[in-house]
Amino acid sequence: MKKETAIRRALLAWFHQNKRDLPWRKTKDPYKIWVSEIMLQQTRVEAVIPYYENFLQAFPTLHALAAAPEDRVLKLWEGLGYYSRARNLHKAAHWLVQEQGGCFPTTVEAIQSLPGIGKYTAGAIASIAFGIAAPALDGNVKRVLARLYGIEDWIEKASSIAQCLDHLHRLIDPNEPGAFNEAMMELGAQVCLPKNPACSSCPVRKQCHALALDRVRFLPARKPRKPIPHYEVVAAAIYKNGRYLLGKRPGTSMLAGLWEFPGGKVEAGETHEEAVRRELREELGIEVEVQKHLVSVDHTYTHHTVTLHLYLCHHIGGKPQTLYHSDLKWVSPKQFVEYPFPAANIKFFPYLKS
Repeated sequence: MKKETAIRRALLAWFHQNKRDLPWRKTKDPYKIWVSEIMLQQTRVEAVIPYYENFLQAFPTLHALAAAPEDRVLKLWEGLGYYSRARNLHKAAHWLVQEQGGCFPTTVEAIQSLPGIGKYTAGAIASIAFGIAAPALDGNVKRVLARLYGIEDWIEKASSIAQCLDHLHRLIDPNEPGAFNEAMMELGAQVCLPKNPACSSCPVRKQCHALALDRVRFLPARKPRKPIPHYEVVAAAIYKNGRYLLGKRPGTSMLAGLWEFPGGKVEAGETHEEAVRRELREELGIEVEVQKHLVSVDHTYTHHTVTLHLYLCHHIGGKPQTLYHSDLKWVSPKQFVEYPFPAANIKFFPYLKS
């Protein structure tokens, strides 16, 4: 245990002296810590800070979040991505208020039972908010452990995860479990970087297996990535009496609950104009005249990329129906700020007449 004791002491001493001044580190309120941990999933700290502050200004308590309409929650999340996080946060808040009297759970198991919370997010919340010695194993921590202990297999392999957890259970400080988990994440975010790590500044460099064997650049081992698919997608700006027709994406779809300009993927052999007309028949039950191309934008999602082509359209037949969307509205450009949109659709706004 000498190595673990040395790592723990050096890491905590470094963290207390070098930790960043982040807003969620100024509270022990489990609600606020929960919000921060959900926002930080797969998202950079710098991007999260303004969203976290605006979100808590709008919903300072669990009860305030539970009482909010979903559109308002999604609007404040707009641009942060991974919108299922916001929907799960809202759903969990509503359940906690309705079924648990607004009390946030105090055990790892109970926290993990909430929608959108996995084992390691539950561990982070429990350790920081309640001082429970539960491990938090995010991507940064996996990288730190792979290098510290020389884990050579693919880091997401079950046996590699098991090794990481075994090391964490022996490393975690029972007196400061929250600070320890934050220190591990901070080390990965600030020093033990994926590329060009600052090994000379690392507080645990003397204990690092990878550094001793000059293996830092090779660890953690990663599974080769498959090529990311790319899709051509069309969208329709259907203009009528100063308003555009928007559809609300259904609850089972990607980006559920967000409002969009209707459209979809271009099929093999189709022109863009043919795709627009087909998609609007399928989604809305209407006929349109495709008048002109307005703009094309590129956007990257987690598992694919798209080029989204926007076409100005004139409605010539049929009453718009919710054949795909959960709701439809004619909205003026001035009202766009009231609706949550996917980031790619927001790129259209400068090209639309008011």
